[in-house]
Amino acid sequence: MEIKEAIKKAKQNDQKAFNYLLDTFWDDVYGFQLKRIKNENDAEDVTIQAFSKAFDKIDTFNEAYTFKTWLITISKNIHIDLVRKEKKHLSQTISNDDSSFNQILDESPTPEDKIITEQNLAKLLRDIKKLKPHYQKIINLRYFQELSYKEISKELDEPINNVKVKLLRAKKLLSEIIQKTNNHSI
Repeated sequence: MEIKEAIKKAKQNDQKAFNYLLDTFWDDVYGFQLKRIKNENDAEDVTIQAFSKAFDKIDTFNEAYTFKTWLITISKNIHIDLVRKEKKHLSQTISNDDSSFNQILDESPTPEDKIITEQNLAKLLRDIKKLKPHYQKIINLRYFQELSYKEISKELDEPINNVKVKLLRAKKLLSEIIQKTNNHSI
């Protein structure tokens, strides 16, 4: 799939196009944020929020610009907003914006889902333990506690789009771990 084609399909709410764009640009946006923030978890959170916002607003993307630049600009603005909020509400609890979000991802099984479900449970649990704790938690909530996106959103106190992007990323990372361990055992 080509980037222009993926953007066009993503504008039509195509799940595979979202996956493709996330896979293609994750390292660029995450790397940019890691250099700015110098904290892996915070850089990851900002990156997840950036993809969430980008997928939510993909209809506004102007093809006169490069998609990578657009994503990085979104992530930069999110980080600036977070820094402003921290300064403004240092002693107060920051409340999450719970406004209604458009659904960006459908719930049909992805190739990663298929690989995950084919695994032996004990081995799968060992592989899940190799993920970062917040990814372990979201996999647990979705697949073992069988919560909906909405329920996970409430549980984690995060917008539903963040939950979807984080789950997408967790599944991709878990799929990579499973494939690595399968290749070693052959």
